Amino acid sequence: MAQTKDLTDDVRLAHLMADDADSLSMSRFKALDLQVRSKPDATPVTEADTAVEEAIRRTLARTRPRDAVHGEEFADSGDSPRRWIIDPIDGTKNYLRGVPVWATLIALEVEGRIVASVVSAPALGRRWWASEGGGAYTGRSILNATELRVSKVSQVEDSSLSYSDIAEWVDSGKGQGFIDLMRASWRTRAYGDFWSYMLVAEGCVDVAAEPELELYDMAALDIIVREAGGRFTNLSGEDGVKGPGALATNGLLHDAALNYLR
Repeated sequence: MAQTKDLTDDVRLAHLMADDADSLSMSRFKALDLQVRSKPDATPVTEADTAVEEAIRRTLARTRPRDAVHGEEFADSGDSPRRWIIDPIDGTKNYLRGVPVWATLIALEVEGRIVASVVSAPALGRRWWASEGGGAYTGRSILNATELRVSKVSQVEDSSLSYSDIAEWVDSGKGQGFIDLMRASWRTRAYGDFWSYMLVAEGCVDVAAEPELELYDMAALDIIVREAGGRFTNLSGEDGVKGPGALATNGLLHDAALNYLR
């Protein structure tokens, strides 16, 4: 299980930060006194969201003091070609309702390119990670891992499609194109959030897409899909995590899916 040498320490650090995040988030999962408030955009944030991001930022301040940090809950810090991108709990609405589909997303960007990430979903007992040139994996630890590969499905009519919320597609103005893609696909399920993209990397799902995402929603997912042999772009077909939206596929289906969503 080769890792790109220059990123090995960063991947290990990301795992350690994910361990801490898992401990914090699980300690408050399904807590009857969980504190929840609404942000200015009307999305919820829990005490666990802020606690996890604060813990990751403290670790980075101690171990990578020169690196910049971009997270969901707090202002950006630092000015460096190396930047950590954090979503402390992706799937907060699931978290606060007791649904186990949520994860901490930790990614490292170097000179504008995502080069390593860890996605940790402790309530599912799952973790995924990747480094540029080092492959993508899932498992309980670096030493106990299985390499990820996307599927080989090549026709939309044979494909499995995952998404988060049909209302977001309607609101984006791309609802009809997405519905046409759904109708053309063999199977559709709203696994939602990070999980749709991890299932693409595992080869269980062939296409995952959302119309609007933030950088911290996408960064950790991008490299895992790419290192598993897939493709990750915005809805205009541009590689990377700049938006608008995201489309992840096994690569074979990418152009066909884009034709619907454009």
